[in-house]
Amino acid sequence: MFDSLSNRLGDVFDRLRKRGALSDADVTSALREIRVALLEADVALPVVKDFVDGVRERALGEEVLKSVTPGQMVVKIVNDCLVEALGPESVGLDLAAIPPVPIMLVGLQGSGKTTTAAKLALRLKDRQKKKVLLASLDVRRPAAQEQLAVLGAQAGIDTLPIIPLQTPKMIAVRAMETGRLQAYDVVILDTAGRLAIDEDLMAEVAVVSDAVHPRETLLVADAMTGQDAVNVAEAFHARLNLTGIVLTRIDGDARGGAALSMKAVTGRPIKFLGTGEKIDALEEFHPDRIASRILGMGDVVGLVEKAQETVDEAEAEKLVARIQKGKFDMDDMASQFRQLRKMGGMSGVMGMLPGVAKAKKQIAAANIDDGAIARQEAIISSMTPGERSRPEVIKASRKRRIAAGSGTTVQEVNRLMKQFSEMTRMMKRMNKMGKKGLMRGGMQGLMPPR
Repeated sequence: MFDSLSNRLGDVFDRLRKRGALSDADVTSALREIRVALLEADVALPVVKDFVDGVRERALGEEVLKSVTPGQMVVKIVNDCLVEALGPESVGLDLAAIPPVPIMLVGLQGSGKTTTAAKLALRLKDRQKKKVLLASLDVRRPAAQEQLAVLGAQAGIDTLPIIPLQTPKMIAVRAMETGRLQAYDVVILDTAGRLAIDEDLMAEVAVVSDAVHPRETLLVADAMTGQDAVNVAEAFHARLNLTGIVLTRIDGDARGGAALSMKAVTGRPIKFLGTGEKIDALEEFHPDRIASRILGMGDVVGLVEKAQETVDEAEAEKLVARIQKGKFDMDDMASQFRQLRKMGGMSGVMGMLPGVAKAKKQIAAANIDDGAIARQEAIISSMTPGERSRPEVIKASRKRRIAAGSGTTVQEVNRLMKQFSEMTRMMKRMNKMGKKGLMRGGMQGLMPPR
């Protein structure tokens, strides 16, 4: 989401770091570029002004200008100001109330409320062991209630039975009553949206809020709406007691300005980020980690957490045991590809590694992307079990058959074979480092060769 902003700020900081000393003019010039970068990222003008003023006040002090590494000090100041603007701290859901705890989701039509409701329910069920009930209050959009029922079934979450001709308030009250009678911990209310803010929408959500007194009222907003996100946030904040924000579609071509602007406009914390279409693609919002990613410092803590959540330990242990016995075949390589995809693919992992802005450009230029990983998996799937266990038997005629079966080219099959050979050599080296070395280095050989 923050790629363009990150690249622009990275260029500014690179120039600052190259200077041994900084003058007032150097800092002023850098701040002017930071201002332009924020505006191009769709950050609201008042927010940009406050942000730049805050950085200027700290960056023009003698302590910075006369420090040993003034360029690095400016980067630290910008990082600190970003954390303050985005947070400054991570804020989770407040469930400290008598069950069932009502959570109401509001926002415009198409912002991703229904999907977010299912994602949030799954997160509460899996991570906090809560019994959750989903209820759709959208009686205007065709099949909206059925959509939530389908998503609930996919996630293994109960949904409120549909009764025709009920109003949103009636559905909300029935959901809370069902929650009390059937001992649910949390009731998530998915309200209706509109294509634009109007009085009918605001009146409807206000009536529901007055009826159930939600513990959490979360504004769900599409990160790709840019400046409009500020108007949406102001409108809902004026009528409801918003407690937090969920930004969706941050994996799209969003510039990132909504994250900075909405927090500043509402004074309410961003609590979650929707990172994809999958039912588990919802992350907690950590201001310090996002600030680090914007400034090209990566998010190593987030990467480790993602690895712990997604990597199958039993499968990893099994792979380690095989390598220790000198066995590593194409099936094992395919397993590594699957683990990489679970972690968000090449792009997801790269975004969390520190100092990879330039590397990401090189990878893009070499056409190394998640599509390349998918093609490699297809190549392995087109091999026979015997070929996967003994890749050395794959010669010219077999390569042609595998390429035809996977919809790829013989050149791509050759590249995969070369990568497999390099990965096998790396695994043998890692084997000398013991089990921890193997676990730590398992994915390093997944980068496709140029």
